[in-house]
Amino acid sequence: MTFKIGVGYDIHRLRKGRKFYLGGVEIPHPAGLMGHSDGDCLIHAVVDALLGAMGEPDIGRLFPDTDPAWRDIRSTELLAQVMERLRRKKIEILNIDAVVIAQKPKLAPYVDRMKEVLSPILGVPQGCIGIKAKTNEGMGLIGRNQAVACWAVALIQKKGERR
Repeated sequence: MTFKIGVGYDIHRLRKGRKFYLGGVEIPHPAGLMGHSDGDCLIHAVVDALLGAMGEPDIGRLFPDTDPAWRDIRSTELLAQVMERLRRKKIEILNIDAVVIAQKPKLAPYVDRMKEVLSPILGVPQGCIGIKAKTNEGMGLIGRNQAVACWAVALIQKKGERR
């Protein structure tokens, strides 16, 4: 059996007047995540974890912020494109685990919905997706409610290999 693990990280500043997307879910909040796309740092971290596990270039090289094709694109679309790369290589996801660090908004009420959105895109049951929400205890940009960060880990293997 050949297992591969990838780690992803992303952070985005918050800006008033933008929609707040996290894990593919729009969450009511007075500020949204800045970015060339919708700024969904949870999905961006998952994408980088998957790409890293496959030995592929990172999200910034695949979907550069200098390319207008990716301007304001939903990150769920970027994840779907990465999933197509996995399918072509006959790779399956065994699990995803993520930690989101945000002072506000409180994310626990949205975690189940995030799993509902991500599960069909990732092609895994919701039980194979872990999402934890943490605060930064008032420290730094995140603690001052100026940014949101996320770490993600992906475990993958070639399809058909025994577990």
